[in-house]
Amino acid sequence: MTLHFIAKDPETNGDHCPTIWFDDVAQEFVVQGWKADTELQARCLESGPIPQDEAVVRLPVRMSGALKEALGVAAPALFR
Repeated sequence: MTLHFIAKDPETNGDHCPTIWFDDVAQEFVVQGWKADTELQARCLESGPIPQDEAVVRLPVRMSGALKEALGVAAPALFR
């Protein structure tokens, strides 16, 4: 696995903050975010169950640039 670091939340101290990576072997985005609280999880469950091996996490909108960058890193995989 080659895990490409994309970015951490620019408005946090660098520890315990939302982060985005791209795994070019698994072709997956890897996201560290804040855990969803009970209310948010309940609202998400309205769309369907959340399996035990999945989680709802939150990212601040200020990370939209990092999400765009991650999509750019992943783009070559679309043309393989």
